[in-house]
Amino acid sequence: MKGNIFIKRPVMAISISIVILLVGFISLISLPVEQYPDIAPPTVTVDATYTGASADAVMNSVIMPLEESINGVENMMYITSTATNSGTAQIQVFFKQGTDPDMAAVNVQNRVSKAQGLLPSEVTKIGVSTSKRQTSFLQITSLVSTDGRYDETFLANYLDINVIPEIKRIEGVGDATLLGDTYSMRIWLNPELMAQYGLVPADVTAALGEQNIEAPAGTLGENSPNVFQYALKYKGRLKTVNQFDDIVIRSNADGSVLRLKDIAKVELGRLSYSFHGEVNDHPGVTFLAFQVAGANATEVNNAITKRLEEMSELLPPGVEFVQMMSSNDFLYASIYNVVETLVVAIILVILVVYFFLQDFKSTLIPSIAIIVSLVGTFACLVAAGFSINILTLFALVLAIGTVVDDAIVVVEAVQEKFDSGYTSSYLATKDAMSDVTMAVISCTCVFMAVFIPVTFMGGTSGIFYTQFGITMATSVGLSMICALVLCPALCAVMMKPSDGQKSPKSFNGRVRAAYNVSFNAMMGKYKKGVMFAIHHRWMVWASLIISVILLVFFMKTTKTGLVPQEDQGTLMVNISTAPGSTLVETVKVVDKVKDILRETPEVKNFSATSGYGLISGQGTSYASCIIQLKNWSERKGDEHTAEAVLARLNAQFAQIKDAQIFCFQTGMIPGYGMGNSIELNMQDKTGGDMSVFYGHVMKFLGALNQRPEVAMAYTSYAMNYPQIAVDVDAAKCKRAGISPSDVLSVLGSYCGGSYISNYNEFGKVYRVMLQASPEYRLDEQSLNNMYVRNGSEMAPIGQFVTLKNVLGAEVAKRFNLYSSINVNVNAQMGYSSGEVQNAIKEVAAQTLPTGYGYEYGGIAREEAQSGGAKTVFVYVICVVLIYLILSCLYESFLIPMAVILSVPFGLMGSFLFAKLFGLENNIYLQTGVIMLIGLLSKTAILITEFAVERRRKGMGIIESAYSAAQARFRPILMTVLTMIFGMIPLMFATGAGANGNSSLGTGVVGGMLIGTLALLFVVPVFYITFEYLQEKVRKPMQVEEDPQFKLERERSLEERSAFNKED
Repeated sequence: MKGNIFIKRPVMAISISIVILLVGFISLISLPVEQYPDIAPPTVTVDATYTGASADAVMNSVIMPLEESINGVENMMYITSTATNSGTAQIQVFFKQGTDPDMAAVNVQNRVSKAQGLLPSEVTKIGVSTSKRQTSFLQITSLVSTDGRYDETFLANYLDINVIPEIKRIEGVGDATLLGDTYSMRIWLNPELMAQYGLVPADVTAALGEQNIEAPAGTLGENSPNVFQYALKYKGRLKTVNQFDDIVIRSNADGSVLRLKDIAKVELGRLSYSFHGEVNDHPGVTFLAFQVAGANATEVNNAITKRLEEMSELLPPGVEFVQMMSSNDFLYASIYNVVETLVVAIILVILVVYFFLQDFKSTLIPSIAIIVSLVGTFACLVAAGFSINILTLFALVLAIGTVVDDAIVVVEAVQEKFDSGYTSSYLATKDAMSDVTMAVISCTCVFMAVFIPVTFMGGTSGIFYTQFGITMATSVGLSMICALVLCPALCAVMMKPSDGQKSPKSFNGRVRAAYNVSFNAMMGKYKKGVMFAIHHRWMVWASLIISVILLVFFMKTTKTGLVPQEDQGTLMVNISTAPGSTLVETVKVVDKVKDILRETPEVKNFSATSGYGLISGQGTSYASCIIQLKNWSERKGDEHTAEAVLARLNAQFAQIKDAQIFCFQTGMIPGYGMGNSIELNMQDKTGGDMSVFYGHVMKFLGALNQRPEVAMAYTSYAMNYPQIAVDVDAAKCKRAGISPSDVLSVLGSYCGGSYISNYNEFGKVYRVMLQASPEYRLDEQSLNNMYVRNGSEMAPIGQFVTLKNVLGAEVAKRFNLYSSINVNVNAQMGYSSGEVQNAIKEVAAQTLPTGYGYEYGGIAREEAQSGGAKTVFVYVICVVLIYLILSCLYESFLIPMAVILSVPFGLMGSFLFAKLFGLENNIYLQTGVIMLIGLLSKTAILITEFAVERRRKGMGIIESAYSAAQARFRPILMTVLTMIFGMIPLMFATGAGANGNSSLGTGVVGGMLIGTLALLFVVPVFYITFEYLQEKVRKPMQVEEDPQFKLERERSLEERSAFNKED
């Protein structure tokens, strides 16, 4: 055989392996590290502000024109929009996976430009911004004044001026959002004084427009014989409070001048007074960093952390950065755990191999093969454009038990030659390779074929499967190369026939003695078991039917999910106080939450921001806390996991009666929303009244909360925010010689505030805001002190407006251009997201009338679309591919059925273990199951391949099956035990990433254990049946018999007759 070249030339084989190792190590250094591959859909966010406007006004005049224009942009999946009573508008456009985020942003920007003409001038003056960013946080950091020397206004502006611009310049950062207020020049008007002087807010706006300007003044001496040319320089925009105070509002004929300070108070204040921030009970301001789709989260995080470390040296005394959350913390902790598992698995596998081979040199060969195969895989990851992530690392952990397989087959075959009397290492290796080369190649091809259909799956699960599958297939392909190139060379050099002179008291001798006793006992029982199965074939077929029925049952009843929720070391708290609460009242509730957090031993740091809810959005009645838990090493034990802390906190928060407070974990997959709850967008497709829609949603939530699968179904949307409806009497206005717009202009400027000009300071442009001083806009009576001008007279606007107390919403939302209400559903402990989705479907069918529906958002949408049917389809394709490859190999459409029919036993075992351990059928379990199809087929091939060979050499059908089962018992046992021992560290993993590890480990261990136990007994029976049927169609091709087969046939006949006598 050509393969013999490497037996004769071991240096060449070793050199090839060293090249593979070198390329692998070089690739390893250059590979990026991330938690998951880039799977989140690119997202483009459009932001606008309509100062002083209500949510309805923002929705009608800003969002609707923009949405109409943006809708249908290329590759768009869905669009959501939010309008708030603080005048903000946000539209998020989600694109299909694989869309170029830069092109997506450009396309959205072009659509926004088309709609600019339809927007109010106040909105276009501030500007409509478009940014490409994911919806989940990359990093959350707070700037804290530990000694209380600086207030939050200073801290917010320090971040805005010195830190956030630096962060935004880092490649891969999509946006950095400040949860605080920047500076603004505040002009607090006195409406009573304004009325005395016959002024309205528009007069002040006009005065600023005339005097707070940058203007070109030209040059003197240009094109002249003068010696010098002078640039004329106007003082430009005003810069200080005193300069604004001295703005001239009116100059009278008598020479007196009315200045701005006579009718208003001017101060350097805040843009809005809607935030209050604290970190660990000290003044602090938090900012959130978001990534761009396609950026490597780990590298971006490292860059942000490094930049913050550099900037921390320049911070004022008593001020420091506190990192509340970084996606890298969990990433490194979980990857460290997987790498640790990898090392433990390699050691366990080597120990199992040593126990079977009882020889250090023989054990060294598969051990070298493991390292060459795994390290070489990194080169292929670079070529495929993959990264080192949880999935590719899991694939390598699973590959350990598989890549050692081919090397074991070779070493074991050589050892068998020595046992049958060979004395030359070269001849033993040469003959052994001629026996097993075809089996090794066919097994590997079958195993790699399993992962081909997986790569054609779309969506998130498709990317998961592809990364896992290609990594796995590559490492197994490399193991085949090692088995055919390196292993024969090492066997010929290192392995020697046993001379029988080794002392039984030596370590090797004791291991051999222990092995011989246990293996011989097992072999004896196995022979009887196989013979029993052959004589009671109906039991094997019955067990197949039972296992298929159980498999279908378990697949239908095992709870489902996309990825398991892990302890990421960060918790979030969303707080909604009574509708209409002021910031002061919200801060009081936050103080109660902080008291609870201080008493929680697992909490390391916490930041609290009043005025912004992580789920609710911006508003004075909302607040949020970000909790950083202590390191996983300090929180050992089930009672200290994030899930346990979360349950305990939620129970304590329930005691705070004056607010709706709930704690949640961050989502597992970056870019799929804020938390780990199921996101629902309830839709009103009738275009009816919001109060009717809200009633239906509350009825739906009430029914959903009765379901055992649901821990909590809630919405932050409420229709009971106290509001005052303003109605302008147009007839009265016309009689007085004014228009309704004049009245609304005065009312809006005094109560809502107006952005009237800009000023420059600290190298930035800040807004000049005009508004009535807070004491002049406390209640409805205040309107009598606000005047509108009709000709030369002033009239209180209270004459022209009618006020009515009403209840309304704080925010207005739309999903795909329909009015929507956001709902979040948390699964009860012990239930999976798949079961909750089924409950939602059932409750919606019972409670929602025609015209009302729902759509999933975030990760739940992905999970709903990657249903079980797709997974089953992939399983079926995998099995069909294996069948076709085996048909080619055996030149038969019947014999491969012996391999195929052994697979359901393993699949059933996998789902049985998942059921027993309370695990869900998620991506990890499914990837393990796909690998099992290949591995079990590979193991079954070892028996059928040898049985076919013996049959061709003249053995009877039953004898060839019985003989092949015995011959392959040891390598199969080694394969299974190495796989199981390799998976045990995953199965019982703790700490970061433990849930994913145990899902994968448990599924594989269960499948291998039950699958192999069944396979060892059923494959010989299936082979006998299908070989018999095959020979009815076509006689086997006879080849020359050799002495080894003759000996085996005689032994099989003797044992069979002995078994018959016992019966």
